[in-house]
Amino acid sequence: MRSYPADANYGPEQLKGDLEALTRQHSFVVAGSIGSSALGRSIPFFRLGTGPFRWHFNGACHANEWITSLLLMKFAKDYADSYASGASFWGKSANELFARCSLWIVPMLNPDGVELVQEGITEEHPFYSELLQWNRGSGRFHRWKANARGVDLNDQFPAFWEEERDRRAMPGPGPRDYSGKKPLSEPEAAALVEFTEQHDFHAVLSLHTQGEEIYWNYRGGEPKESREWADRMAKAAGYRPVYLEGSDAGYKDWFIDRFGRPGFTVEAGWGHNPLPAETAEELYDDIARLLAEALDCAPLD
Repeated sequence: MRSYPADANYGPEQLKGDLEALTRQHSFVVAGSIGSSALGRSIPFFRLGTGPFRWHFNGACHANEWITSLLLMKFAKDYADSYASGASFWGKSANELFARCSLWIVPMLNPDGVELVQEGITEEHPFYSELLQWNRGSGRFHRWKANARGVDLNDQFPAFWEEERDRRAMPGPGPRDYSGKKPLSEPEAAALVEFTEQHDFHAVLSLHTQGEEIYWNYRGGEPKESREWADRMAKAAGYRPVYLEGSDAGYKDWFIDRFGRPGFTVEAGWGHNPLPAETAEELYDDIARLLAEALDCAPLD
């Protein structure tokens, strides 16, 4: 893994380069796009493995949590390399995991927001005036969580969306916590729902920061194995499984509510978002163990 100094960024262009390199090196990595962002930027996905159990991981739903994209790409690279060489992968057989699971990764759901956090805006930005207004006149966007239209993508999903909107009580677009005018009003969230429906995933995991916690339940709709899987992942990473209440409209909330299957939100690391890129190497050891354990939770049949 590359060593990133504290002021380094991992944005859409770095992701594009790493994904191109990964697919060149390993012909078994299948890549594509789930759709486009609010600014028309492609949202990439790729697949590892051929097994019958369909896992999905995603990252950078929140713009200032872009380090999750870097962690997912590092994990994917190590997983692919281990499979290609027949090596052990965090104490597990990569070949056996490939045969059990098909893993679909969307490493950067919110590329417009990530670019905004890292690069700021110029007068050429399509939403230049609006974004300055939504950001209270500030040109610093390092704490921005939303997409380019000021909507928090993890408050966009149709799982008691109205309750989350009322709880947030945000009157309009801004850096965080605005749920939008209606569920799935934003193309990024709508694309992820369509992608999930299309592939009929058996389990999903959204990688966020921070707190070193795993949220595994939603309004009693989760299956009985969800707590067991969360306990296994938590033990592998040294994280804490948390029974969460008073939160709605997130991706894993919608997935559990829609399918009644295991869905997880993982909060990596500690600190103030955005966590600096130099911390990725420290975070990676725990996250890789957690994600490898998640794959190993897939049934053997």
